[in-house]
Amino acid sequence: MTNPVNILIADDHSVVRAGLRALLERQGRFRVIAEASTGEEAIAKAQELRPDVAVLDVRMPGVSGIEACRQIVTSVPTCRVIILTSYAEDELLFAAIQAGASGYVLKRIGDNELVLAVDRVSRGEGMLDPSMTAAVFTEMRKAGEANNAAAFSALTAQELIVLALVADGLTNRQIAMKMYLGEGTVRNYVSSVLSKINVANRAEAAGYAVKHNIRELVPPTDN
Repeated sequence: MTNPVNILIADDHSVVRAGLRALLERQGRFRVIAEASTGEEAIAKAQELRPDVAVLDVRMPGVSGIEACRQIVTSVPTCRVIILTSYAEDELLFAAIQAGASGYVLKRIGDNELVLAVDRVSRGEGMLDPSMTAAVFTEMRKAGEANNAAAFSALTAQELIVLALVADGLTNRQIAMKMYLGEGTVRNYVSSVLSKINVANRAEAAGYAVKHNIRELVPPTDN
């Protein structure tokens, strides 16, 4: 028989704690070893008892569930944290992720989903409430786009276009014809671009441009 998963439950409502305890202990493979009604108490009990999983309410008197999560994952690295909340708020979700939470689920989810969350998190996996998934991907996409834009921030608009065309495999002469510029001017642009993005040659410049998704900033044209 495998060892049970030791769990800490923290919520400022005793009825919620009792309900969670009953639900989890019915599974047989879970054992609730401690309860806490405040963030401070949750941190202290986690450090003392070193549970496998801590289920923390996001809003508690004093230290919040988010801050308790941050301190628990720092001081008890083997403890995985699930943030349990009534609130489907993007800001809380991202704060929980930044604090090191392995799971973020809403209190309105069904019993089976909560059991699944504890199960998955105890195995080292992550668990995100399905209703919040879209928000995470949107934020990740925004962050990616911001990082890509920052990669080209030193370039002028003309240099950005030149780099995009270099990434497409065009020669200086072809770029000059496409942009209605002199070939010498294009050569100067390419030299400036290589210097600004700190690469040695056109091949490295093309690789840099592709890596940072230059076509998100400079869509291809037909002419």
